[in-house]
Amino acid sequence: MTRGLVAFKIYRALSYGVSPFIRLHLRWRRFRGLEHLQRWPERLGHPSQPRRPGPLVWFHAVSLGEGMIAIPVIKHCIQRMPHLNVLMTTTTLSAFEVLSNWLPTEVILQFSPVDTPASISSFLHYWKPSAIVLMESELWPNLIMDASKKGIKLALLNARISEKSFNLWSGSLFLPLISLMLSKFSLIAPLSTEQGVRFQLLQAPPYIINYSGDLKYVIEDIAVNQSGKKNIDDLRLQLSHKQVWMASSIHRAEEEIILGVHAVLMQLQTDIVTIIVPRHPQHGREIAKKLEREGHNVVLRSQHERFKPETNIYVVDTLGELRQLYTLTPIAVIGGSFLPGLSGHNISEAAAAGCAILTGRHVGHFSHMVREMQQMNPLSVLQVSGKQELEKSLIELFTDTTLLEARRRAAKEAICMLSNDIVTNIWSLLNYHIFSSTEMKPPNIIAKTMKSETS
Repeated sequence: MTRGLVAFKIYRALSYGVSPFIRLHLRWRRFRGLEHLQRWPERLGHPSQPRRPGPLVWFHAVSLGEGMIAIPVIKHCIQRMPHLNVLMTTTTLSAFEVLSNWLPTEVILQFSPVDTPASISSFLHYWKPSAIVLMESELWPNLIMDASKKGIKLALLNARISEKSFNLWSGSLFLPLISLMLSKFSLIAPLSTEQGVRFQLLQAPPYIINYSGDLKYVIEDIAVNQSGKKNIDDLRLQLSHKQVWMASSIHRAEEEIILGVHAVLMQLQTDIVTIIVPRHPQHGREIAKKLEREGHNVVLRSQHERFKPETNIYVVDTLGELRQLYTLTPIAVIGGSFLPGLSGHNISEAAAAGCAILTGRHVGHFSHMVREMQQMNPLSVLQVSGKQELEKSLIELFTDTTLLEARRRAAKEAICMLSNDIVTNIWSLLNYHIFSSTEMKPPNIIAKTMKSETS
C-alpha cells in the first residue's frame, strides 16, 4: 500500500506538470477536427449542461463500442431507479455523435475529463456523482483516487485488461499502483473468467470480482428514424437479386485480402456484391478512390448513390449503422482478425442479425466470445487462417444453401442463449454493491426505512 501511494504521488506530480501541454494538445486536436469545436472544454472538466438535483450516477465509456454496451445497463437502471440522474461521458468525437442519437433523452451526455488533477477535481466538484461506473478498461489514477477520497463508489463493468497491459501492470514497477487503484472499487465484473483471473493476479480484492457475462452479447434494437429505415429498406431492395457478403470492421491492409477474395468470387459468379465497412470512415473513402482509379464501379455510402447493373462493391464510410447493415447480408466476415497484431472485433451484432460468421485467427480478447459461441454450436463461428481459406469457405457458403442456412441459424441461436439474463445479473450486482447506500435510494424508501428503524 505504501509503495502504491508513492507511485500515485509520482503519477499525480507528473500529471500536474504535463497539464499545460495537454491543454495545448486538446487545442491541436480541435484544430484537426478530432475534438468537438464548441464542447472541447468539457475535456478539461468544464460542464456545458446543468446539474439536476438528486443522486447522480456517472457512466463512462471511452469509445463507441464501450458506449453501446453501456446503453442496456443505463436503460435498466433508469427503469428500476427512475429518481436517479444519469450522466454519460465518452472520449471520442465519433462515439459522442452516435450516442447522442441513441441514448435515452433523460441521460446527460458530456465529453470525459482528461486525467489531470484540475480537470478531475472540477468535474467531480460540479457533477457530484454518488457512483461511477466505468466500462471495460478505463483505469485512470487521478479519477479513481480522487473519487475514492470523496467517498464515491466505483464499479468496473465488462472489465478487461489486454495481455500487453497485463504484462505491464503486473511488473514490479506498476503493480503497487494498479493494486492500490483496484482496491478502491466496490465491484469489478469481468467479461470472462480468464479476465477475472487477471484482475485477481493484479491483487484486486477477490470479494469484489463477480462474473456476470459479457455485455457485448446483449444486442438491443436501436430506434432508427423513418428516413434511416427507408434508406436501409431501399438498399435491401437494390441488393435483392444479388449474392451479397460483407466484410466489416476492416483495418488497413486487410482490404487487400478482402478485394483479392472479391476478385476470385467475381470470376465464379458475376452477380456478387461485396460490402466493405472499414473501421474508420476515412479509410473507406480512400478505398473507394483507389478502386475507382482502377476502373471499378464503386458506390460510396455517404454519396447516397443507387446501384448500377455493373456495381459490385459497396463501401461504407459512415458510423453507427453496422447493426442495420448486417441485416442486408447473409454472410459477415469480421475484420481486425486477419493480420498479426490485430485483436478482432465484436461478432455478436452479426450473429444477432442472423449472419453466417467468419473471422480470422487474430481475435485477441474476443477469443472467449468465439470459443463460447463455438461451444454452444460449432457451426456458429468459422475461423479461417487467411485469404485462401476465406475464399474456399465463401465459395462453399455461396454454393451450399443448406450449409449457409445452418450457419446462420447456429449463430443466432448461440447469441440468444449467451445473452440471457446478463443485464439482469449486472443490475443485481450494481444494486447490491453500488446502489445500496441510503443516498442512492428514492426519498419514499428512505422514509420507510427510517420509520421501520425507529419503530
